[in-house]
Amino acid sequence: MGGVAALARELGHEVEGSDQAVYPPMSTQLERLGIALKQGYDPAHIGADCDEIVVGNALSRGNPAVEHVLDAGLRYTSGAQWLAERVLPGREVFAVAGTHGKTTTTTLLAFLLQAAGREPGFLVGGVAEDFGVSARLGAGRAFVVEADEYDTAFFDKRSKFVHYRPLVAILNNLEYDHADIFPDVAAIQRQFHHLVRTVPRRGRLIVNGEDPRLREVLAMGCWTPVTTFGLDPSLLPAAQQHALHGDRGDERAAARASFDWTARLLAEDGSAFVVVHAGRELGEVRWPLLGRHNVMNALAALAATHAAGADVAALLPALARFHSVKRRLEVLGEVGGVTVYDDFAHHPTAIATTLAGLRAKVGRARIVVAMEPRSNSMRLGAHADALAPSLDGADAVVFLHRPELAWDAGKVVAALRAEGVAVPDVERLILELQARVRPGDHVVFMSNGGFDGAPRRFLASLQAASRGASPAAP
Repeated sequence: MGGVAALARELGHEVEGSDQAVYPPMSTQLERLGIALKQGYDPAHIGADCDEIVVGNALSRGNPAVEHVLDAGLRYTSGAQWLAERVLPGREVFAVAGTHGKTTTTTLLAFLLQAAGREPGFLVGGVAEDFGVSARLGAGRAFVVEADEYDTAFFDKRSKFVHYRPLVAILNNLEYDHADIFPDVAAIQRQFHHLVRTVPRRGRLIVNGEDPRLREVLAMGCWTPVTTFGLDPSLLPAAQQHALHGDRGDERAAARASFDWTARLLAEDGSAFVVVHAGRELGEVRWPLLGRHNVMNALAALAATHAAGADVAALLPALARFHSVKRRLEVLGEVGGVTVYDDFAHHPTAIATTLAGLRAKVGRARIVVAMEPRSNSMRLGAHADALAPSLDGADAVVFLHRPELAWDAGKVVAALRAEGVAVPDVERLILELQARVRPGDHVVFMSNGGFDGAPRRFLASLQAASRGASPAAP
């Protein structure tokens, strides 16, 4: 919604907005754009001269602002519909869908198209460090949008991505998530197939060839050329496995059996790799991102860039300058040998892959995780059984168990391979971290919310201790 507000401002509209919790980096971006922010959903925040209300999907019936809009007969729409009607007509839309990696891959694709001179517009669910904003109109025909499967609004329960009508769609992966609206993974697959149905024959589907659930989506019907990407040939379908390992050793058959886009890792942590397209090496990438998952994100973005007609081989050196998105294993600072990271974690798979990438980089150094289960699925307990295994890459975990959490975090802590403790509030969490960390540690804060400012508060406490000052109260 912050990105939608930024686009509306760029179109020349006067924009203001309300939210329950306003925090950086989005609040900083909006203030810089001259967009007034108001705390809470008081109907008085909606001025009598307001021409249109754009409603985010976090708001439900019963919300006082929503009830006022309905009772007063005000004009309202959803963020996704507003984008589809006001920004996307006449544009070549590149949509990035998936349970994980949407924000990073969307930003990567926008970055590559920018490097190719295409001046794309974009809307991402975070602040892209290389652009300094989460959205812009752009001067070219291409528009890159993070395509979320979450529902659109209280009055439109379709997934947001069905509004976008992309020419090129990336399907990054598909796992169970959003337990508050989807009963099972099959329900999510149906929504992904609704997206597939909107991509024209002249377009392109860029699909994670390792993901069996995405193969099942395509089996429901596909009318668009498909390009696959992947790293592990053992995850190819059985028929392709036979061609890849057949007795005849047919190299052409093997090439046809592999992913269209793949990579050969030059560094275990994913910081260097060779890009391979249709069996031909295009060149090396050496960049600041970590992890197998980010190599996969890069392959998806490169495949979509190729579908846009750009010279991918010529763009590979540009990735050395890519700085991703804020709050994606973002280094906040290093004090006294302790490095502090802020990471937007929302699912066990993302937690595990992020920690695996960091482990490959730091070797035997200790990794300490501060974990807040904040997404709706996390708070409902949909991922509770998978949380402890996802944290196997950590040496210590401080788990924030707020009183309103509906399940017992103690069971997760007890199942950890690492040492762990559950605490009831952020103040106790910071104190626990202060008592546990030592020089050489890497402290990762994982939450898809504001975390009450815990990452920066902890960093400030380290800085105060290093100056010999008494740490400020957490």
